[in-house]
Amino acid sequence: MRSTVFAAASLAVPAVWAAVVLLALWWRAPWTWIAPVILAAVWTFALASPIAGLFRRLAQRWSGIRIESGYRVAAPITEMSTGYWWNGHTYERSRRDAERDQRMRTWFRDPAYWRDVRWLGVAAVTVGPLCAVPVVALVGAGFAFAHPGVGTVVVGVVLVPVAAVVSRHVWRVAPPVAARHLRAPEATDMAERVQELTEQRADATAAQAAEIRRIERSLHDGAQARLVAVGLSLATAERLMDSDPERARVLVREAREGTSTSLAELRDLVRGVNPPVLVERGLVDAVRALALDSASEVTVAAEEAVQLEHPIASALYFSVAELLANVAKHAGSARVDVHIARNGHRVVVDVRDGGPGGATVTAGGGLDGIRGRLAVFDGTLTVDSPAGGPTSVRMVVPCG
Repeated sequence: MRSTVFAAASLAVPAVWAAVVLLALWWRAPWTWIAPVILAAVWTFALASPIAGLFRRLAQRWSGIRIESGYRVAAPITEMSTGYWWNGHTYERSRRDAERDQRMRTWFRDPAYWRDVRWLGVAAVTVGPLCAVPVVALVGAGFAFAHPGVGTVVVGVVLVPVAAVVSRHVWRVAPPVAARHLRAPEATDMAERVQELTEQRADATAAQAAEIRRIERSLHDGAQARLVAVGLSLATAERLMDSDPERARVLVREAREGTSTSLAELRDLVRGVNPPVLVERGLVDAVRALALDSASEVTVAAEEAVQLEHPIASALYFSVAELLANVAKHAGSARVDVHIARNGHRVVVDVRDGGPGGATVTAGGGLDGIRGRLAVFDGTLTVDSPAGGPTSVRMVVPCG
């Protein structure tokens, strides 16, 4: 069965081209087979990615060989304030036009797609003929038994065990050959990795600058303004100490209340930058503290032995806080289940809520911010949110 699948996938496109050649030889007039040639070319370019994807999936399933597709991730399509849509390359009047232009550019400019096209030719001359041997042997045996005779029966008796023996081994050629030709070259992987790290550095720098501006605004509009008011109140109270002691005592009392409020604001600001419970107790207890303060019913299940470096724990903590805030905003009092576990050299955080669903990752949105925060540590964010719910979010971050 495996040999048959590989043979059929390898020879599907060459079979079409062979049919076109036979038609050309039969009709003889060149203008009569122009249309078949065009259809065969369309067939080739349309099936390149599906056939290569089939080989990748079967290689991993049957041989445990993982072959990354290496396709470039398309840039998010964003609606601009002018009403045009930006797809990473051009501005278009509608989202549909932006998606079509992006798809065409990705199709022809992505080296991974042309690797898939090249693979059709490689598979046709390597995997296809080898994997077709057992199939041809069985067909020959069936033909021999269908026309009984001394010679044909002998041939059939020989072909059946040959097909059985060969089919057990010949399909094993396909996965390593596919890995050799479908896997992206090391130089390409390094270039994409450098580009990814460059984008992550830019995102981290922008996020750091935004956080600094947020702290500055919080200090300027909150604690700083209140402390200035406290200073003015104390100065006024000092002048009124002899002439109007009662009024001076009221101003001193207001100043004391102002200092208490300022201290509370500073504590909240520090908690937003570096939560003390995260530093002192770790990620699990910090998330449980978030659950206690959440408006939703949150259940936290975690392994007590989850020990992480502070930057990773901080990224996951604020990501969970963002998700809980989204649930409170869009799902009300829906139940939320949080599960934290360390699986080998990675930490996995699952957040599931019973809300209405429909959550998507949009450019500049909260989920996109979480993805960028995790990408700094080579982490991934997976969102499964069908209409009607529930919404499941998985965050996976490598850790030493």
